Amino acid sequence: MPATAKIVRERRERRHRRLRRRIQGTPERPRFNVFRSSAHIYVQVIDDQGGHTLAAASSLDGSIPKGTKTEKARAVGQLAAERARAQGITRVVFDRGGFLYHGRVKAVADGARAGGLEF
Repeated sequence: MPATAKIVRERRERRHRRLRRRIQGTPERPRFNVFRSSAHIYVQVIDDQGGHTLAAASSLDGSIPKGTKTEKARAVGQLAAERARAQGITRVVFDRGGFLYHGRVKAVADGARAGGLEF
């Protein structure tokens, strides 16, 4: 791995640890976690107290329409919101996973809000 890629990953992990000190998912208000790779985006709704994933979605799901990465990210947010609402979840805590709230991460958040989640 090139030195710059390692530095970028370490910085993101440091930001994520810093965020996770404050963010905790509960059964009433689970954590809405976002992970962004170079090609795909993944979302999980997590109850940290129980240690369970309650709902999940990714750009690898067959129901996500073709388009740009940002369009797919918005669709993933909406799909995750639909799956969470099917579980009776309406309020979540947004966990951006150490990524900047910009671009695809923001698109996921906008899609989840459009899908009916509150955060």
